[in-house]
Amino acid sequence: MARARMLLVEDDASLAELLVWHFARENFDVQHTIDGEEALLLARETPPDIVLLDWMVEGISGIEVCRRLRRAAETQNVPIIMLTARGEEEDRVRGLETGADDYVTKPFSPRELVARVGAVLRRVRPALAGEALSYSDLEMDTVGHKVRRSGEVIPLGPTEFRLLKHFLEHPGHVFSRERLLDSVWGHDSDIESRTVDVHIRRLRKAINEGGRPDIIRTVRSAGYALDAGH
Repeated sequence: MARARMLLVEDDASLAELLVWHFARENFDVQHTIDGEEALLLARETPPDIVLLDWMVEGISGIEVCRRLRRAAETQNVPIIMLTARGEEEDRVRGLETGADDYVTKPFSPRELVARVGAVLRRVRPALAGEALSYSDLEMDTVGHKVRRSGEVIPLGPTEFRLLKHFLEHPGHVFSRERLLDSVWGHDSDIESRTVDVHIRRLRKAINEGGRPDIIRTVRSAGYALDAGH
């Protein structure tokens, strides 16, 4: 298996050394920097397979690095895990809404972080390969354009299919209506944000048919997320 390229942005020298050791042992090719500006340059030069990004780093803040990585075409689909001592719910929502795929609060176990990174990469790589996506009891065949829940086929319209695909590629990630419009309908779309609510309702109705649990979470004043645990 090819070595996964990781960009580690962490200004705590002892923690960075520990993480480099653990991930190198798991066959990751780790590139480390303590500076947000340098992180953006490194990511543009050689887009990594995943970014571990501390919230508080030198130069540009981690949250701004995350925002800029998501705006750049070459890194917009690279998974990002935020590392931070900020454990409040508001901070977690802000980090996820900015574009992070996961959020790990310090202190943490390096072994747990290795497992979290592996889980994120397993979700992302099938999407890049154009194969299958899954979350909870939902399965999507992106090639055959089919969706199943608990083994039963669920008919979806093209927009609902694209919307669900986007959620499946970023489970747990809270997306605002504006972000969903950009990602699912496209930057040039003149569709109103209220249209997102209509398609969310249609998607919910389809995948929750038969009294199944609702796994689309509405986050007040923030947006929507695919979340089986809410």
